[in-house]
Amino acid sequence: MYFVYVLKSESSGRRYVGMTNNLERRLKEHNSGKMKSTKAFIPWEIIYTENYSNRTEAREREKYLKSSAGRRYLRTINIIS
Repeated sequence: MYFVYVLKSESSGRRYVGMTNNLERRLKEHNSGKMKSTKAFIPWEIIYTENYSNRTEAREREKYLKSSAGRRYLRTINIIS
């Protein structure tokens, strides 16, 4: 099982989209400062997830949510403003 997730920084309000096969571990990595792209905006909280049965589908969805069309989709379901 793979997860596509959206995080929100509690300190800055920034959003981050990613994918993983272990959501709890990945959130701990983001909040421990191990990830260069997110360590400046700790702490993070999960605000949205989607489940996929394989890595390929999850990666395609992650790429979509990072695109402008994906950001528009997240706005329509009130995940981001």
